[in-house]
Amino acid sequence: MSDPLAVIAGLPGVPEVVQDARTAVDRLYRHRMLRRRGPEVSAESALRGARASAALEGEDIPLAVLRSGEAVSAVAQGALRASAEAGRLGKVWRTAPRQVLARLHALAAAGLTEDDDLLGRPRTGAAASDPLGLGPAPEAEAAAVRVASLAGLVTGPSAAPALVLAAIVHAELAVLRPFGTADGLVARAAERLTLVEFGLDPKSLVAVEVGHAALGEAYGESLRGYLKGTAEGVAGWVRHCASAVELGAREATAICEALQRG
Repeated sequence: MSDPLAVIAGLPGVPEVVQDARTAVDRLYRHRMLRRRGPEVSAESALRGARASAALEGEDIPLAVLRSGEAVSAVAQGALRASAEAGRLGKVWRTAPRQVLARLHALAAAGLTEDDDLLGRPRTGAAASDPLGLGPAPEAEAAAVRVASLAGLVTGPSAAPALVLAAIVHAELAVLRPFGTADGLVARAAERLTLVEFGLDPKSLVAVEVGHAALGEAYGESLRGYLKGTAEGVAGWVRHCASAVELGAREATAICEALQRG
């Protein structure tokens, strides 16, 4: 049986950056603060990740505002809800990924659609938001076919590292825009969920969304490269995600050190 993820994992430059990301995560997991305050680090990482995910949708809310519980935009609220729910969906993700995506969308897009009946439902038309300037989304039927294939990758066996699967999950959802609204929020929540459930970051410490935001314009550029469908474009996206994981691990380390200082 072919293993498309393993093929991607072997593309030029991918094995090295995947190993670098693995090393960064392992280093984070050795931090002594995690022995007694790991849940606090995970919670703070999730908050910072939600903030970064909202920023990538064009809603840059100060962290202090999110932490205070003040009223924020619908996008930021959606990012927070999706982030909180992702931590409860791990086992379902492995067996029923489309159910999880529907749930994440229902939470992420609440307040962003004119019709609540559309929450959690794949779009039926071509219209889809495009905060990253990726261009027109695929037709609804084509998007549905590719989402079904993506679900098969999540539920099927593969020898590829978790980071590779997470990168493909993120990219497919971001470029297909299967729901038409809040697809970026769903894509980034699903990426983090994959990193957790498939073993790279089982305690959900790595603020990978912060890494994507920190890389600036490279985020959209790498997704546009992925859209080309070439080996270099796909490899470039995976390398981008590996860099985001490294930066996300650095962010989590900073959280640990801040807790250590009191």
